[in-house]
Amino acid sequence: MDIEEQYDKIYRYCYFKLYDTQLAQDITQETFLRFYRQGLTLDNDKELPYLYTIAKNLCIDHFRKRTVESLEEITEEVIDDPTEDLISNLTLRMTISKLPEDEQELIFLRYVNEISVTAICKITGLSRFAVYRKLSKSLKWLKEEMSKEGFSNE
Repeated sequence: MDIEEQYDKIYRYCYFKLYDTQLAQDITQETFLRFYRQGLTLDNDKELPYLYTIAKNLCIDHFRKRTVESLEEITEEVIDDPTEDLISNLTLRMTISKLPEDEQELIFLRYVNEISVTAICKITGLSRFAVYRKLSKSLKWLKEEMSKEGFSNE
């Protein structure tokens, strides 16, 4: 397994959870430090879920330690020159953000970070059936919502 690729994927996962570039970098680094302190390596897929578990727990720990912040502090990117792809991507992101957080996480792990369903089961503690069912339900809902927004089901 390519460590740089996994590092980038863990960073994206942390950023997805935290929406803070610097904090995501710090937690990603701490994740790998804790992983390697355990004497583990990324030579096989069996340790990959543990790596995500460490990252997830560090993100949860961060939320427990910090005071509750207003959602207004999270700002969206302003786009000066939107194109069709950017509009589609923004619409998809906004639509995904309407899903429950656990379903957003499943979509992120499976389709953004391309994590296997088996690994997702270990990360989330869900059964394979539950992961497939939730992903199927979420994707069906997303297609319906995107159709309402005028986007085809391609």
